[in-house]
Amino acid sequence: MSHDLLISVVEDDPSLLQAMVGLVESLGYRAAGHASAEAFLAAGDLDSDCIITDIQMPGLSGIELKHRLVELGATTPVIMVTARTEPGLLARARESGPTCLLQKPFSAEALIGCLKTALRS
Repeated sequence: MSHDLLISVVEDDPSLLQAMVGLVESLGYRAAGHASAEAFLAAGDLDSDCIITDIQMPGLSGIELKHRLVELGATTPVIMVTARTEPGLLARARESGPTCLLQKPFSAEALIGCLKTALRS
């Protein structure tokens, strides 16, 4: 795994944010954690090699973040995670074009598999 690759994690739950950042770093990647989509955009991490984002957050949702990235011309692969199960929400998430969509709780192995897929794309 390359230490040059930057994975940005956008999650409003502090404990899950810390856990995902820790997992990403344990795999040898650089990780940047952001508590909101707005914080991610303000940090200017658009050069991330992959973005892992929660869907349901205060302010911009993960789906809205994906749309904003497209508007900005970013082609960064996005992994979306959610605890929500509403079919309409999941359909909107899929339509936005994430590399992976994971339902919480998910295993470390599932996230690792999604990261591998995203970084190959």
